Amino acid sequence: MTDKPNSNAGEGTSRTFKRELKLLDSTMLVIGSMIGSGIFIVSADIARTVGSPGYLLLVWLITGLVTIIAALSYGELAGMMPHAGGQYVYLREAYNPLVGFLYGWTLFLVIQTGTIAAVAVAFAKFTAVLIPWFGESNILFQVFGLKISSAQILAIISIIILTNINILGLRAGKIVQDIFTSTKTIALFGLIVLAVFVGRNLIATGNNFSNFWNPSWSHLLDGKVVSIEQLSGIMLLAAIGVAMVGSLFSSDAWNNITFTAGEVINPKRNIPLSLFLGTLIVTILYILANVGYILVLPLHGNPGGIDTIDRGIQFALSDRVATAASSMIFGAPAVVIMAVLIMISTFGCNNGLILSGARVYYAMAKDNLFFKKIGTLNKNSVPGVALIFQTIWASILCLSGTYNDLLDYVIFAVLIFYILTILGIFILRKKRPDAERPYKAWGYPIVPAAYIIAAAAICIDLLIFKPMYTWPGVVIVLLGIPVFFIWRKFAANK
Repeated sequence: MTDKPNSNAGEGTSRTFKRELKLLDSTMLVIGSMIGSGIFIVSADIARTVGSPGYLLLVWLITGLVTIIAALSYGELAGMMPHAGGQYVYLREAYNPLVGFLYGWTLFLVIQTGTIAAVAVAFAKFTAVLIPWFGESNILFQVFGLKISSAQILAIISIIILTNINILGLRAGKIVQDIFTSTKTIALFGLIVLAVFVGRNLIATGNNFSNFWNPSWSHLLDGKVVSIEQLSGIMLLAAIGVAMVGSLFSSDAWNNITFTAGEVINPKRNIPLSLFLGTLIVTILYILANVGYILVLPLHGNPGGIDTIDRGIQFALSDRVATAASSMIFGAPAVVIMAVLIMISTFGCNNGLILSGARVYYAMAKDNLFFKKIGTLNKNSVPGVALIFQTIWASILCLSGTYNDLLDYVIFAVLIFYILTILGIFILRKKRPDAERPYKAWGYPIVPAAYIIAAAAICIDLLIFKPMYTWPGVVIVLLGIPVFFIWRKFAANK
């Protein structure tokens, strides 16, 4: 299996992973990887797309249910194949090495590294609230026409620091994960409690509950509203699907715990359980956070509004809905409070992404589908070379400034790989009926099939209404096909 040592001699080839992640650690990795900066920001775009408090909450509820169903389904695969690489291994075993490689290729090229870059820059942006020198407008120098800001440099430094912590061993990485995840979870819950019981605003609640189920789509051009489309029927379903782009990405990365399966204690029990507990906790927090938003701020607003109430959730300054809501509770200090919370949140999120992502490249290298050295473990029993390689590419994406565009492009591809993985449950039930399955997908076959149908519907919706977000992602994935055959030929000739 992919987490066994190579038979070849050489540094790191005789070492094995250490199983040190307990159920709490695994759950913290799920929660910490999911909660980044999205929950504090994306509700503004969702509110512009669906235009009512009821449908804002419904988008987050559907997203949560879809995520939990996927997590419950992944539990069967995780229990069946508790090996380093997780989803990459599931796809390889259910289909063939090419499909597994295409996932790993896209994960390394864009999904994991692009997310690491985006989260790191978000960390830098909110650091700039406290230390303005780190602002994106502070251009330090130019390289090949690219303007490099102090925010980008801080983002790269944060990635390097976290990478070095994780190179020291799994224990160091999990301690950082546990501390930052527990801190941001408690802080987010505290803000929710304050919003519900202290910050409730009569103007906001009056406006929101009088238009609770009146959906509309505000179309923007250059930051200005050019039309407001009343929604019903098919267009309402289409708007919900489009709005879920932000909520799905805010709820993504829950599958990262499967990448570290080779280091989880009792993985056949703890990975499925941590997937369920982690996604459930985050879903509840996200829905409650949005309840807090609509109790404190009116959903409808004006992009040129003179204050927080006038701008509403839809047009919160720079889409920072959580900051706008907090300002109604704390006043001026809210900006600093939220900046610190988001710094903690993004730093902890990136630790989980950095820790787990390297395990996929390690598994690919063990299959001779990546550089051989990446498939080795260092003296601390972690894939040090894979961690460094990941950091180099994520840093390049930070400097390029293209990470946000790339992440937009792979939304479609991410959903396709989720669909393929859950479809893999059906395939493996046929291919390996006698395989050990300590946990079986809840509600099989109806619940996993429901996920496949729902995710496919969202994909079709995006193909129709946001083609600019779909076809580039397909191209990125398909580019991996010739790379796969070239790499296989290269490996065979060595």
